[in-house]
Amino acid sequence: MACYALTGGATGIGAAIKQRLRGEGNQVIVVDIKDADIVADLSSKDGRMAAIAALRDTAAAGLDGLITCAGLGSNVSNHKLITQVNYFGSVELIEGLKDLLAAKRGSIVMISSNSAPMNNTPEFVDLLLSGEEEKATEFSATIAAQEVYSGTKKAVAQWMRSNVVDYAAAGVRMNAIAPGYTQTPMTEQVENDPTYGPAIKEFMGSIPVGFPGKPEDQAAATSFLLGPEARFICGSVLFVDGGHDAMFRPSQV
Repeated sequence: MACYALTGGATGIGAAIKQRLRGEGNQVIVVDIKDADIVADLSSKDGRMAAIAALRDTAAAGLDGLITCAGLGSNVSNHKLITQVNYFGSVELIEGLKDLLAAKRGSIVMISSNSAPMNNTPEFVDLLLSGEEEKATEFSATIAAQEVYSGTKKAVAQWMRSNVVDYAAAGVRMNAIAPGYTQTPMTEQVENDPTYGPAIKEFMGSIPVGFPGKPEDQAAATSFLLGPEARFICGSVLFVDGGHDAMFRPSQV
């Protein structure tokens, strides 16, 4: 039985990952703002430190894996909150738990997005990667919500790839998944919205495989990347989006 830590496991993709990993016989320690084994607010540094301390107490022998799934979408009006949770709430937990992961030669799966390559605010991404949380959150208030969301997800993928060598040297593999349109209770509300619903349904209809993703699709990809069959996969971003990224960026590999 492996021991995994999972942020954002209360709903949506995170809940599906939790169910998948527990169904495979693993221990999954969920960190979330509610309905979790460890209740913590990852939007604040104090909350992140509290989560790290609690995980150290709960998994003192080490972690076989960490999945940083806690995140907020572009539907959230508080741009600073998206920035704090999506990027800093992921990176700081990984940094704070590196030794626990190294103790069991564990694996990390971060959650990016297929919208990350389409981000048009490199200055925002640079602020995130520099670790300047206050400046990054202030800047986020000046740009569109989708640019905040895609920027945090691009920074997550870039941080992962920039740190792969160091973590691999410690015995820790890092990868990311980049979900495309995935039906969750939150997205279904938008699909049924009289204003936004028609556009969303048209977007869903453009997915090359012909159907939207389910949280279980993201959970399956995550389980694979965590497991021994992916032992030689390190530093990859796996697009789990029904072909949308290839359709949007056919000449880029």
